[in-house]
Amino acid sequence: MESKTQGKAEKVFQDIGKGIDELIKDLHRAKEKMEVEYEDEINELKRNKETLKSEFKDFKENNKGKWDEVEKSLHNAAKEVQNAMEALFKKKKEG
Repeated sequence: MESKTQGKAEKVFQDIGKGIDELIKDLHRAKEKMEVEYEDEINELKRNKETLKSEFKDFKENNKGKWDEVEKSLHNAAKEVQNAMEALFKKKKEG
C-alpha cells in the first residue's frame, strides 16, 4: 500500500513539474510576442526623442537671446522660492 501511495505522490510531482515547464515555455513565448508587438512603438519613441532633441537644440540656437532671458528668469524665480522657503522654515523654528 505504501508503494501505491508513493507512486501516486511521484505522479503528482511529475504532473506539477510538467505544469511548471509549460508555464515557463508560455512565459518565454509571451515575452517574445510582447517584444515583437512593441518593437515598432519603442523605435518610434526613440526617433521622436532624437527629433525633439534636435528641434530643441535648433530652438535654443535660433532664440539665443530669448533663451538666455528665460533661463535667467527661471534661475531668479528658483532663488526667490528658495529664499521664501528658508525664511518660512526659519520662522517655524523660532516660533
